[in-house]
Amino acid sequence: MFLAHLTPVESSIFSLLAVVSLLLAFVMLGSHWLENYVYAFAVESWLIAILSAAVGYFGHYPELYEIAILTALFRGLVLPYLLMHIVRRLNVKREIHAVIQRASGLVIGSLLVIFAFVLATHVSRDVAAAGNIAILALTVMLSMKLIGFFMLAARDEAVSQILALLVLENGIFLGSQILIPGMPILIEIVLLFDLLIVVACFVVLVRYLVVHAGTTSSRQLKRLVG
Repeated sequence: MFLAHLTPVESSIFSLLAVVSLLLAFVMLGSHWLENYVYAFAVESWLIAILSAAVGYFGHYPELYEIAILTALFRGLVLPYLLMHIVRRLNVKREIHAVIQRASGLVIGSLLVIFAFVLATHVSRDVAAAGNIAILALTVMLSMKLIGFFMLAARDEAVSQILALLVLENGIFLGSQILIPGMPILIEIVLLFDLLIVVACFVVLVRYLVVHAGTTSSRQLKRLVG
């Protein structure tokens, strides 16, 4: 198994990149300024691209170099550019109606990380995963997924919900790079292009809200229920 042959230096590099990526998810969770969300997502995506390249180098998976380049371009440049364009064009700078305050959100996020760590410990024990790096990768992956779901539930702005989905997907992508680096490149590319489809659909949603409801808050969609 790839993880079983990592040196302490290599494990430290992967751990650092994974932990900083998780901290950037907390930056998004603890801020109500939309531009901060976009910048944090861009940096997080670049870190995941560096992680992919590092796994490719140390694990001898040359196809991951291509994934790293595509990740840096699509996640680190194209998607942040599109999202920033939406934010500036709509002139929506921050969350207006926060369902949960920043401090409470950070506390809940911390509890989600603890839950993810406990779950990752049990899962890694059951599947005999290799070492602490596997537990860390699982913890970060599950934490980012849970934080993404939490942001979807706790944020009203449509742009915030786009970024919540992207954080969720970043968590899955980060975990897959460490735990199953041999995943076929075609699947990785399909996941990257799926993100563009998600953003395009949300752009249509945002424009609908602006035209028909005069706001970018998803609260207005409640009237469509039933």
